Amino acid sequence: MDLEFLPSPVPDRPGLLIRDPYRYSTATLIIPPFLVECLRLFDAQSSDLDLHQFLVRLTGDVRAGEAGDSLARALADAAFLEDETYEEARRRCRQEFAEAGVREPAHAGESYPEDAGELRRMLDGYLDGSASHGGPARPLAGIAAPHASFDGASDCYRAAYGAVSPEYRDRIFVILGTSHAGEPDRLGLTRKPFVTPLGTAATEAGLVERLAADCGSGAELEDYCHSTEHSIEFQVLFLQHLFGAGVRILPILVGPFSCGRGKDGVPEDAPGVQRVFEVLAGLAEREAEHLFWVLGIDLAHVGRRYGDEFAVQAAEEPARRVEALDHACLDRICAGDAAGFWRQLTESRDDLKWCGASSLYLFLKAVPRVRAAVAAYQQWNIDGESMVSCAALHFRTES
Repeated sequence: MDLEFLPSPVPDRPGLLIRDPYRYSTATLIIPPFLVECLRLFDAQSSDLDLHQFLVRLTGDVRAGEAGDSLARALADAAFLEDETYEEARRRCRQEFAEAGVREPAHAGESYPEDAGELRRMLDGYLDGSASHGGPARPLAGIAAPHASFDGASDCYRAAYGAVSPEYRDRIFVILGTSHAGEPDRLGLTRKPFVTPLGTAATEAGLVERLAADCGSGAELEDYCHSTEHSIEFQVLFLQHLFGAGVRILPILVGPFSCGRGKDGVPEDAPGVQRVFEVLAGLAEREAEHLFWVLGIDLAHVGRRYGDEFAVQAAEEPARRVEALDHACLDRICAGDAAGFWRQLTESRDDLKWCGASSLYLFLKAVPRVRAAVAAYQQWNIDGESMVSCAALHFRTES
């Protein structure tokens, strides 16, 4: 059930696209419309005979069962079934990541250019050719930047990283990234340096080790999710572009919080989460002069791609309603009101599906004196029926 299911983007091949966000399998399948309902029978309870009978009833053709056999073989060959093929692929991938000396780029050549020169030109374009010069009167404690498509969120990337001036060059950049596939109530950590086409960013392994020890069960060391997650990788690119390949980072993936999604309760009600908040707060206080926080987050995810029964277009209804709700949440963040932010977000039963909510809440709890300003806000249609919103935030600590 951790596979990703999307409407097929191929016009002449309608149906349901299936892929593995963990990349245990690199296969992509498009299931034809008339076979989509058959997927319900791959439930570890139904038999091959059940599948054959379903297809015969559906089509009226006694030979239709052969299509079910072909579907089963395709799913198994792709490692999309919970069987020995899948278990072996999962074991191999996790072992390879654990044993690797570095975290290799997962999205080069897909989301951004593999060629370093081409990548630099692209990033220069997003930053209008140069970074900010001359720091603000009150120094930044950090920023929030998107992890959406560079083109789709260009204004927010520019507003976020355009404010990071050369005075922050020697800081350790604590990157709180959304863990899209991570376990609830847990930080994902890695000691591995991050390799990109621009070079190798240095991960602060000592701080990683201390976080892992202090957080106990609230953190997973060498979390496999780091191998495929883009929310940190995209931030590393901009930081390397601004400050050089060897920029120092502390990469932390933040999984979703399991508590506080209803009317009552808060995320720290879950076992171990309050300890995680305390550990990060201790880090923030001890190393305040040496850290710079970077949150790799997006906001709302609405439309058919994300399970809604309606299509949405940016700047039209219901996107304007989403914008108003987004800004109500952002107002609480700007005020440093963690509890108010979480309450505002969950009043709508999390209909906005903010994927950056956990990282933001964790940051507000770890650095309680921080206040924010919204530098940019965007809505981007990821496809013709679905939309993602994002923002650039500048964080400063109250004196």
